[in-house]
Amino acid sequence: MEKRNKIIYWVATLWLALGMVSTGIVQIIHLEEEVKKMSALGYPLYFLTIIGIWKLLGVVAVLIPRYPLVKEWAYAGFVFVTTGAIFTHLAVGDSLIELFGPTLLLILTVISWIFRPKNRKLNLAENE
Repeated sequence: MEKRNKIIYWVATLWLALGMVSTGIVQIIHLEEEVKKMSALGYPLYFLTIIGIWKLLGVVAVLIPRYPLVKEWAYAGFVFVTTGAIFTHLAVGDSLIELFGPTLLLILTVISWIFRPKNRKLNLAENE
């Protein structure tokens, strides 16, 4: 069971990292398609830079060893940014295909968080 959980964790986490890094870079460099999409959604373009940087920092936090509190914040940030994207696409009436990317990243975030090894979890008893 332990080995299976480790495999699930690493597969989900690496796919999550790949997705967040690729979308983060696209947002930081203000790729033309991303700029059009953000403008159509009604958000200011500087959000692209902010969200892109947050995604890259979140990936670093999730992948490096130790720092479980930082990991919790990174996972929370991934949930905030993906659910925000999902609800924004729904609010502006985008087609369902637009929901695929953020929904997949949300699912990978949840799977990675659930299956993370004990040494990557926040132990609240230690902090009291």
